[in-house]
Amino acid sequence: MLEKIDLSKKISKKEFNALMRELDAKLGRLQRSCKEKRIPVIIAVEGFGAAGKGTMINRLIEPLDPRGFKVYTTQRETEEERYYPFLWRFWNTMPGRGRITILDRSWYRILLNDRFDGKSDAKSLATAADEINSFEQLLTDDHIVLIKFFLVISQKEQKKRLKKLADSKETAWRVTDGDWKRCEHYDEYFRLTEEALQKTDRDNAPWTIIESENREYAAAKVMSTVVKRLEEAIADADRRAAAPKESLEESAAIYPDAFRASALAGVDLTKSLTKEQYQKQLKELQGKLSRLHNEVYRRRIPIVLAFEGWDAGGKGGAIKRLTQALDPRGYAVQPVSAPNDLEKSHHYLWRFWTAMPKAGHFTIFDRSWYGRVMVERIEGFCSGDEWRRAYTEINNMEESWANSGCIVLKFWMHIDKDEQERRFKERQQNPDKQWKITDEDWRNRAKWDQYEVAVDEMLVRTSTTYAPWIIVEANSKYYARIKVLKTVVNAIEDYLKEHK
Repeated sequence: MLEKIDLSKKISKKEFNALMRELDAKLGRLQRSCKEKRIPVIIAVEGFGAAGKGTMINRLIEPLDPRGFKVYTTQRETEEERYYPFLWRFWNTMPGRGRITILDRSWYRILLNDRFDGKSDAKSLATAADEINSFEQLLTDDHIVLIKFFLVISQKEQKKRLKKLADSKETAWRVTDGDWKRCEHYDEYFRLTEEALQKTDRDNAPWTIIESENREYAAAKVMSTVVKRLEEAIADADRRAAAPKESLEESAAIYPDAFRASALAGVDLTKSLTKEQYQKQLKELQGKLSRLHNEVYRRRIPIVLAFEGWDAGGKGGAIKRLTQALDPRGYAVQPVSAPNDLEKSHHYLWRFWTAMPKAGHFTIFDRSWYGRVMVERIEGFCSGDEWRRAYTEINNMEESWANSGCIVLKFWMHIDKDEQERRFKERQQNPDKQWKITDEDWRNRAKWDQYEVAVDEMLVRTSTTYAPWIIVEANSKYYARIKVLKTVVNAIEDYLKEHK
């Protein structure tokens, strides 16, 4: 991509000034339109050292309302950030609907500077390009405008600019030993860059190469590209707004199918334990988990546990028996309900990525991202396209977590319809438990058959080697709690043996 670039391109000052007046006015209007239409925008600026990334960003934001954008500079990972998957910190920079995020370097650092400097480990590099492509596909599928720039200058021009910066007291601090090293080994850095760009140049997220020897030409190309992409995004938003909407029946797509794959049909709900068996095993397993938690922290292993299941399926009871064995400083329980206004303004996975545990800690989700393919699907809170692609998005997210060393386990707490009704009535009659039963629980129960189809599809399509579903026979609360504890203990022990 880079070797054919003509770096001699120029534009006269007169042409530049006339063009920029026009582009500035357009960009200001487009920002307001994106805000009105709730279109999020991410602009990632990459390039060779001293190619003018900061200058380009400063020129780009001149006509923008500062209340509607934020600029982030991506340095090498901090000690805190190293305790999370490498994409975690970029999920924390995601713009809300109608806002703009500008990144001075981005998630490509792992494939560029960090790789050249030997700071990216082999395991991360093996999966980084695939994870980046999946991440960008997820963003653009959600109609986030993603614009990627790479600024190119020659080695000769780079040396000249670095020297000029280094010779000035005001700017010398900006030039690092790493900058000089990458300049000295320009051809090697060029090769790594070419490889990274080729692996991540996709129709949904193409690279725009900026010939940056002439600063005016570079600035004009950056501004023209942003204006063009925002105009296209606004036109696309208008087309989608005018298109016929799916009916709830079409979007949910719940149809009887005698030949569908079923994960629930053969579950034996008669499994049970006596109180004595339960108490004995509970004490033993909680003791093991407590000891393992110390090793998890020492070895810096992050653990994600997600609980789904029928209403009154026993999620809370199972979670309580887990947390009784854990150091309260080393876990967080995340109860998940309908998204609030802030969460609705972001991609649906944003609130789960930002709640990731740091290495050595547990995060336990009481309901999870799987609401997308269950309640949101059935109640029509998302479109058919959105929930259908969610299976792939979720698998990719969980794989990214597993690649970073995270143990991911997902529990489906399964009870039958009669047991659910018995528990609902018991809650209604107990003043201390009445808060647990709502009209919504009864409404969901009326759609049991629809949910069963959706759950079967979810379990079949998203149970993976790196993030398996565990169906918990939960008609017996004693049996269910012990199975959950035993599964977590065994998973940690297996991980420790495998990663000695």
